[in-house]
Amino acid sequence: MPQVYQIAQTPDRKVLLEFLTQHGQQLLPFVELIANAQLAVDEFIEVVGRTTLEAVLELSARTVAGPRHQGQAGGGEIRRHGRQAGVVCLSTQRVRVDKTRLRHKEGGPGAEVPIPAYQALQNDAALAQKLCRILLRGVSTRHYEDVIPQMATTCGVSKSAVSREFIQASAEKLKELCERRFDDVDLLIIYVDGQHFGAYHVIAAIGVDTEGHKHVLGLREGATENAVVVTALLEDLVERGVTPGRRRLFVIDGSKALRQAIAAVFGADNPVQRCRNHKVENVMGHLPEHLKAQVKAAMKAAYRLEAQEGIQRLKRQAQWLQDEYPSAAASLLEGLEETFTINRLGLPPRLRRCLATTNLIESPGSGVRRKTRRVTNWKSGSMVLRWAATAYLETEKKFRKLMGYRDLWMLQAVLDEKEGDQRQELAA
Repeated sequence: MPQVYQIAQTPDRKVLLEFLTQHGQQLLPFVELIANAQLAVDEFIEVVGRTTLEAVLELSARTVAGPRHQGQAGGGEIRRHGRQAGVVCLSTQRVRVDKTRLRHKEGGPGAEVPIPAYQALQNDAALAQKLCRILLRGVSTRHYEDVIPQMATTCGVSKSAVSREFIQASAEKLKELCERRFDDVDLLIIYVDGQHFGAYHVIAAIGVDTEGHKHVLGLREGATENAVVVTALLEDLVERGVTPGRRRLFVIDGSKALRQAIAAVFGADNPVQRCRNHKVENVMGHLPEHLKAQVKAAMKAAYRLEAQEGIQRLKRQAQWLQDEYPSAAASLLEGLEETFTINRLGLPPRLRRCLATTNLIESPGSGVRRKTRRVTNWKSGSMVLRWAATAYLETEKKFRKLMGYRDLWMLQAVLDEKEGDQRQELAA
């Protein structure tokens, strides 16, 4: 009768430890070799680990073909047919093993009989996921072999093998991200920003729901100044459940193409907040060093005021700059109204702090850069998207709620009130 085997969980290690110490006489020679520094620990783990794997495969073969008979093939329908080499997958590598070969006694095509445990150990999904995590921590494929135990029988850890595994795993991550649905997620805020990967650009969108949870919404290869690309990104979000029917706040870096795409896809009535950090940096780029601190302080002070007063203050600042520094004055006035959107919405200071800049999406972008910093040769846009999607999803696991999430009900009330007024106007 076939025996049933169970996989030991982590809490069962104590039981296994007691068994090995009570019945481990065969391990005593290894203990002496380790104590006398004649055998390295990793060599001991290699020998015992591989032998244990082969013992598991033998026990699994017995459930199919019964116990081994010395000098006989066995009397059942399924018989042993010698030994053969095989490969099993661990979390970070593949290991060659020697296993029993099973066949039906009639022979012929299809006579091979699989060993259940061997089939289970062929699944390398865990290996691919582990490779993703290792490479995203900055380990180059050239040095992957240096971070795992050196085993003479190890296979599948070459640079090309690791690259193939990562390509497959990262392609699945990109597919997962591109197929995400948001029909049941009430997004109040959408941040959009671009990021450089060598000569390539990637636009990312992150949304915040009514509870303050952050969601990576999507990616597109291209720059925020490219109207076609940004429109395609926003239209893809609509297809995946981010419907234009809900009024939302968009926080962007100031790209005109992005601003136009938001109006075209989601409607011109959606409020847009320009990133104040980007605005300050743009203005500073047109000023001499001795004026930067003064103008920067004036801009930050104006952003704390009510919308109309703050706008008037900065307009006077632009008039003061106009004669000697016209480019700085023009940069200050460009999109000025939309740098005060959150002030006009009457939101509290704690929530304004989170909505005034694109820091919320730039911070994950910084994590993505750390995870991809070892890549120096971006060969194609598809490669960039695979790496970016994998890095963003890995970074998303550490997302926290929006800092001012307790005040999001105020933003929701303002957005819903305006939306209700529009419905009444249409009904009238």
